[in-house]
Amino acid sequence: MSILIVDDEKDIRELIGDILRDEGYLVRLAGNSDDCMTEINADPPALMILDIWLKDSRMDGIDILKTVKRDNPDIPVIIISGHGNIEIAVAAIKQGAYDFIEKPFNIDQLIVVVTRAMETSRLRRENHELRRRDVSSAEMVGSSAAFKGLKSQLEKVTKSNGRVMLTGQPGSGKEMAARFIHSNSNRAAAPFISVSSATIEPERMEEVLFGRETPDRGVEPGLLEQAHGGVVYFDEVGDMPLGTQSKILRVLTEQQFTRAGGADKVRVDLRVISSTTRDLPGEIRAGRFRQELYDRLNVVPIAVPSLSERREDIPELARHFIDWFHRSQGLPARALSQEAEATLQTMAWPGNIRQLRNVIERVLILGESGGAIEARELPGPEQHSGSGEGMVLGGQIATLPLREARELFEREYLLTQINRFGGNISRTAGFVGMERSALHRKLKSLGVVTSSRGYRGETGEGDDDLGGDE
Repeated sequence: MSILIVDDEKDIRELIGDILRDEGYLVRLAGNSDDCMTEINADPPALMILDIWLKDSRMDGIDILKTVKRDNPDIPVIIISGHGNIEIAVAAIKQGAYDFIEKPFNIDQLIVVVTRAMETSRLRRENHELRRRDVSSAEMVGSSAAFKGLKSQLEKVTKSNGRVMLTGQPGSGKEMAARFIHSNSNRAAAPFISVSSATIEPERMEEVLFGRETPDRGVEPGLLEQAHGGVVYFDEVGDMPLGTQSKILRVLTEQQFTRAGGADKVRVDLRVISSTTRDLPGEIRAGRFRQELYDRLNVVPIAVPSLSERREDIPELARHFIDWFHRSQGLPARALSQEAEATLQTMAWPGNIRQLRNVIERVLILGESGGAIEARELPGPEQHSGSGEGMVLGGQIATLPLREARELFEREYLLTQINRFGGNISRTAGFVGMERSALHRKLKSLGVVTSSRGYRGETGEGDDDLGGDE
């Protein structure tokens, strides 16, 4: 990575360039603001050394500094000036300069400041690279029909800049879907900034989003400014205060805003992805969400399926989390027994993927140190299957004649297995040890019918159309 030196005095910029080349740095030179901006746009440097006063230039050093901090906020800028005083130094620091050096400068001081600034630049680049390569936050895991449908939709929107609205139950993986879009887009190297609309205090929301300017602290960029060039993700956007909604709507329209306490317009290039567990049309009718903002955000709506809609993926997800906890925390890399897999697939998961992840972490921390994970190590039966209509063995069955009790058990058992295998009759039949045709007849005799959304236990009038077969 190079250092860009900008000074209207040829002797000064070449002297600094020679000093830094001797220190092993790659150096580029610019004598005016136009050349400076051309160099930055062609290849952003790792560090800038910038003179305050530039003769015969459209922009002075402070103007260039503002532009760089707006468009390339991670580039450290060292300000130099032969006319320096404390006021200029304070003004430069307030605008985001890394440090200030007065001419004539001490060579040792220059090298020390440059060394520190280059280390800052390196750490920032590494941080961005680590975020970009965070496979745990962007890796999509699964092979069920519901998962493949979701991934197909996500892949279609990765190459566009269209605004996406993700809907689904809490813990179903909406942020993971948003990160997948980001990491597979042409903005992957730029920031992904998550905004928790539900947890930021309403009175601080605008300051957090837009940043602020104060005499004491200067410019403090907000989350939108930090996301420049990348993606801003509004998590639970339905919880955003109404007053903030109107200002976000204006940002989406104009692509610019003003910091709290500031006067200058800040222009940003953002892709916006939102998520919600709320019924936003209902919130609009209740006057809690702006129709115009909904229309702006809901350009591409994508529904993220719950874990109960993709039970086939549960073993694969569990093994993924086992491997991730082993690599990231050094927890045991244990296998899953067949009984544990079956138990996980028949458990109720109101917390969806997040809950499954927590269960796996707890088992790895508290469970046995070696061998495969067994069903007995998993949470108790109160979390097992459920449609929410599971049988009560002691009460309901105990009061029924044998034939009715047997039918109730068979019906609940088969419904559980069908849901476990995602509605696949062939796989269900193989697991329970029945011929496929015999299973069809059994389900019909037990009054198990299907709808467009899958299986349910009801009595139908001659309906034996068991969809979702393969």
